Amino acid sequence: MPSASFRLDPGFTIAPVHRRTFGSFVEHMGRCVYTGIYEPGHPTADEDGFRQDVLDLTRELGVTTVRYPGGNFVSGYRWEDGVGPVAQRPVRRDLAWHSLETNEVGIDEFARWARKADVEVMYALNLGTRGVQEALDVHEYLNHPEGTHLSELRRSNGTKEPHGVRMFCLGNEMDGPWQTGHKTAHEYGRLAAEVARALRAAEPDLELVACGSSNSSMPTFGAWEGTVLELAYDQVDYISAHAYYEETDGDLGSFLASAVDMDYFIDSIVATADAVGARLKSPKRINVSFDEWNVWYQSRFNNAPVPTTWEQGRPVIEDHYSAVDAVVVGSLLISLLRHSDRVTAACQAQLVNVIAPIMTEPGGGAWRQTIFHPFALTSRLARGTVLRVQVETPTYATERYGDVPLLDAVATHDPATGEVVVLVVNRDRAEALDLEVGLAAFGDLSPLEAWTVGGDDPYARNTADQPDRVRPEPLDARVLTGGTLSTRLPPVSWSVIRLGPAEGSSPAA
Repeated sequence: MPSASFRLDPGFTIAPVHRRTFGSFVEHMGRCVYTGIYEPGHPTADEDGFRQDVLDLTRELGVTTVRYPGGNFVSGYRWEDGVGPVAQRPVRRDLAWHSLETNEVGIDEFARWARKADVEVMYALNLGTRGVQEALDVHEYLNHPEGTHLSELRRSNGTKEPHGVRMFCLGNEMDGPWQTGHKTAHEYGRLAAEVARALRAAEPDLELVACGSSNSSMPTFGAWEGTVLELAYDQVDYISAHAYYEETDGDLGSFLASAVDMDYFIDSIVATADAVGARLKSPKRINVSFDEWNVWYQSRFNNAPVPTTWEQGRPVIEDHYSAVDAVVVGSLLISLLRHSDRVTAACQAQLVNVIAPIMTEPGGGAWRQTIFHPFALTSRLARGTVLRVQVETPTYATERYGDVPLLDAVATHDPATGEVVVLVVNRDRAEALDLEVGLAAFGDLSPLEAWTVGGDDPYARNTADQPDRVRPEPLDARVLTGGTLSTRLPPVSWSVIRLGPAEGSSPAA
């Protein structure tokens, strides 16, 4: 039976665990908003039409930030369509998803939902068909306290206090030819810099995200980031990254190694950003907002016929996830955490129904997809600082990434409580993996809880009829004499172990 090991030390840290790492994404796409978060008349709907069953699951998921309202949708969106009396709001065509947008839910409604869910709003601006003036207008409506035309309009619409949005995305995937208003890197970089400069004149301490590459396979990847940051480096705080993964042609081994590509993507963006900063002789450091990531079976979507009619709330990319998809999602969270020195915000796309951890039936129930569980457990348990992990592990060959470690791992340490959390993936498709983790540097620790997600059938799914077919199962984990954690990881599994000071001992510094 294969085995792996690593040792942890509280002095070997990477960065704090950022709560924004556990962000999500709500786009006006398919059934994410309508019959997702919002369904007046649903048995659980509140006075504002929001589904309480979805709100409860959102809180359980541990989401901290939600990017809104897109996505590709935002590049044709007119924000002013979604404010004021609902009966007077226009119905518009959404070119991105070939659907109709009724604008029943707009800025004020979504901000109200966000307050109920206790999440921060990350607002995406339309830089596809719009520009500087519209960005200033929506900022004035969202954030100016009172006394101006648009702040008073917000107040007359029932929101007396400003929404206080801190983080703005300067467009979405502007490198993509599929994007309404697609631009070259130079065109976009100039526009992003102009919009950012204007927004900072209105509110200097905003956090602004420039569009990076839509994925690492884009022909302009690297060159795009370099050009955009050359033009906007001093005006922005983040460069974005988007990545989706799927199993193709039965290549499970490469799919389980998807985090290898995410690691490469992040490291490449950071290297490019730092090279630009060095050329500009800037002391500033650009961070990464990985504000779209997930498992998405894009090949199924790309082969689907284009709709011939315009409808509102048509189901779009409602992937039904398996146990192995959950394992990959857990491994992507490990990648994000170990890059916490530069990835300080991230959003899993999307929250409800559309490639989502939460699924709903119109007028019916809501349930957790398999990918819900590693996200919820990581958000709940990862606290304090991220620790450096150097694993000793066997490797296996993949078609896409070459030799890849069987074990992937990250750990966190909370100095205030003394707790250590170990997050691990066993990529072996056939065998369990014996794991030993050296913990002597933390004093006497004992396991407080241990969970694993995977199971005998890697392609098992949760459904409305079997919502708990795949769920976290208890994992046997023990601390041996000498402070070594010992456990056996099932094949194709993601696991998390939380340890705390033994009774009567003190937290390690």
